[in-house]
Amino acid sequence: MPWARGKRELTDTYQQFLAHWAKKLPWKEVAASFHTSWEKVFHAVEYVVQWGLEHRDLSNITAIGVDEIAWRKGHKYLTLAYQIDAGKTRLLWIGKDRTVKTFLGFFRFFGEQRSQALKFICSDMWKPYL
Repeated sequence: MPWARGKRELTDTYQQFLAHWAKKLPWKEVAASFHTSWEKVFHAVEYVVQWGLEHRDLSNITAIGVDEIAWRKGHKYLTLAYQIDAGKTRLLWIGKDRTVKTFLGFFRFFGEQRSQALKFICSDMWKPYL
């Protein structure tokens, strides 16, 4: 059936609908409002995120920014890479920790050809990012 995938109980359209509301409200509240379960809201969001990842365009990126955020007490960090081209700013990648190895993981994901096309990389002066 073109409106559903595999053995999922929810149609693509209904998953998109739930995921849209899950951006605005807590998932538990979305589930209660639409008489479904939290798990179905979770799977709807998972479906929409996966679809977005499969259909995103990573061409023509010439400027990126990199920084870290603390996500837990005890110096637990995530490394974030953003596109920061004029008129287009978006999160591209998240890596666990804030190390040289983590940041190199971004370039492996991004690919050699796209990495060579970069003209600007903006970061703080933290040594592993330099």
